[in-house]
Amino acid sequence: MEDGGRSTPWRFAAPNPTLAAAGERSIQKALLQVHACLDERGPRPVIPLSHGDPSSSPSFRTAPEAEEALVAAVRSGEYNGYPTPATGLPARRAVAEYLSRDLPYMISHDDIFLTCGGSQAIETVMSVFGQAGVNILLPMPGYPKHEAHAVFHKMEVRHYDLLPERGWEVDLEAVEALADGNTVAIVITNPNNPCGSVYTYEHLAKIADIASKLGILVIADEVYGHLVYGTTPFVPMGVFGETVPVITLGAISKRWAVPGWRLGWIATCDPKGILRKTKVVDSLRSFVSIISGPATFIQGAIPHIIKNTNDEFYDNIVKLLKETAEICYDAIKEIKCITCPHKPEGSFFMMVKLDVSQFSDICDDVDFCSKLAKEESVILLPGKSLGMENWLRITFASEPPTLKQGLERVKSFCRRHQSQANLC
Repeated sequence: MEDGGRSTPWRFAAPNPTLAAAGERSIQKALLQVHACLDERGPRPVIPLSHGDPSSSPSFRTAPEAEEALVAAVRSGEYNGYPTPATGLPARRAVAEYLSRDLPYMISHDDIFLTCGGSQAIETVMSVFGQAGVNILLPMPGYPKHEAHAVFHKMEVRHYDLLPERGWEVDLEAVEALADGNTVAIVITNPNNPCGSVYTYEHLAKIADIASKLGILVIADEVYGHLVYGTTPFVPMGVFGETVPVITLGAISKRWAVPGWRLGWIATCDPKGILRKTKVVDSLRSFVSIISGPATFIQGAIPHIIKNTNDEFYDNIVKLLKETAEICYDAIKEIKCITCPHKPEGSFFMMVKLDVSQFSDICDDVDFCSKLAKEESVILLPGKSLGMENWLRITFASEPPTLKQGLERVKSFCRRHQSQANLC
């Protein structure tokens, strides 16, 4: 007998197939595969143009007011215990006031649920709506964690296309065709990760009208809110709360460049109270009560972070992103095997199309990124992990000289492998 003569089988050996399926939808998994190809003995430093965390770049250091608020909260000694309603109330009130600045109505602290970053906000919403038999509409390409949590909670995922030839707008006709009586929600990401697009007021209004017609709510992932630098201003989906119930997901991670501080939120933008009548708010409150939220000291700091951060900080970050987006877009135009269908106007990213027909020794986007990492020590995200084979996501939220160096390496890599193809 195996296991030292044991006859009774272990009953926990079978893995959870749902978790395994959800884990396949992971940016981290794709990046680990690419990182494994790096030559550790390579003479050049690694340049990561693959993830949305600019915090290591000095130019993207967070506002001094934010750092001071966090330090003051820690040193006060008032936030060493578990979070309580007393500590959470000022934080929720501050977030409500912050979001209400851009809405035609006021939301209150009762409309805010604090989460441990934007990722937990996604987890919470998908947990509330997730059950067998329902489906949810997600964008393609999109942020994989939306799909991962939907799959984990046994929801059917139906993808609608974002149209690169229309600036990555939502394919509105496809949305109507995909929805049925079991559809509960549509997820909209604006400003967009991974495409870098920003939706106009008119386009968002059409989305709201369609969602209302279908009887579904809108889940608006706005973690990149206000990080826009093109001609289209940022319009929160909550502006259309009178038309359709909106659940907004947000965080301080991107606008303040502090993803490690782990503070996010869920906001119910629903002036007609539909989400309360349908018990969605009760379900959100129930789920939040059984999970661990943000650290107490960050809850203590957030009112001061929001109140005291100088507009100059916001302006400088947007100006820097505009500069690095221009650098990236211009560099891509000089690389024949890569094309960008739409110049980014928001967030940290752009999606580019890879023409693998120009290579004889590269078969797809994963192969391209793996060999690029090995030969040039540059990390890009394969589009396959976002549902777009033979596309690449490039992150340009980094120091301009480093970004230029990384893109020059990509250009050299492409030229070298295109030359090898021409010799075949």
